[in-house]
Order: sequence, then structure tokens, then C-alpha cells
Amino acid sequence: MTDSYINFVLANPLLSAAIQFAVLGTLGELISFSFIKKKLALPCSFGQLVAKIFAWALLGIIIKYGFAGMKGFTLALLDHHLLPQLFATGIGWAFAVSVLTNIFFGPQMMFFHRLEDNLIMGEKNYQGMSVALKTLLWFWIPAHTVTFSLPVEYQIGLAAMWGMVLGIILGYSNSRK
Repeated sequence: MTDSYINFVLANPLLSAAIQFAVLGTLGELISFSFIKKKLALPCSFGQLVAKIFAWALLGIIIKYGFAGMKGFTLALLDHHLLPQLFATGIGWAFAVSVLTNIFFGPQMMFFHRLEDNLIMGEKNYQGMSVALKTLLWFWIPAHTVTFSLPVEYQIGLAAMWGMVLGIILGYSNSRK
């Protein structure tokens, strides 16, 4: 099973990113909304849910490109001696890529995701964006440090899983208010 997953991810990097985010991102959103409502519930109409699945898939592709680009950016900073060599390998590398990804790529990705959601839902809702941006520090930097510690074939899948986990955490937290 693991070999099949790895082979599929390596042979189809964009399609696998799209599928993993479509499934896990949507699932996280459904679980989060169900926590808030305190019952199994859909956050939107069926047609909007289908659109959200495609939005999550597009986000997965963007994140795949973002991860590759931010690794190149981190390597360029190391090559130009703009980061200490401590960040060249191992956990130092994973931490550096995570910090740079979440500082330079994370905010734009979050606003893009909210724009997608607003278009799907027919809203102009940017409420909660400050809370979302704070998750870059307390959740995403540590989570992506773990993510970037893994072989590349597992990184997008774990990132999608982290998105689902954060959705559950935030949904549970909002349900207690």
C-alpha cells in the first residue's frame, strides 16, 4: 500500500496534491463545521460543496508549487550565505524552510483561500483572518517543520492532513464558545 502511494505521488505530483487536499481539506471543513453546529452538518449547499472540493484541489496544487519554490528560496539564501549553515541540513533545514514558507508564502495562500471561499459562498467575508494568520506562528511553523523533515513524497499528504487537523482544532475551539 505504501509503495503504491509513493509511486502515485512521485509519478503524479500535481494530481496527487490536488486529490489529497480536495479530500482532506474538505473533510476538515466538514468536521469543523459539524463541531460548531454540534451535529453532523454541511457548511453550504451541495453545489457549493462541490466547488469547495475543487477549490481545495487548486489550493493543493498551489501549495505543491509553493513548497518547491520555498525550498529553492531557502537553498538560495544558504548559497549566498544569508542563512547560517546550521540551516543547511536535518531539522535546521526543515525549520528554515518552514519559517520562510509560513512568513513569505503562508499569508498570501490564506488570503487566496479566503477569496476562493468568498467567491463560492457569494460573500465578502474576511472575518477571522487575524486568527488565521496567527496560526502561521503557533501551528504551521511547528507542523511544517515536521513536514519538511520527511521525504518529499510524504510532505504534501502530511500538509493536507495538518490542514484537516487545524480545521478540527479550530472547529472544536469555536464550538466551546
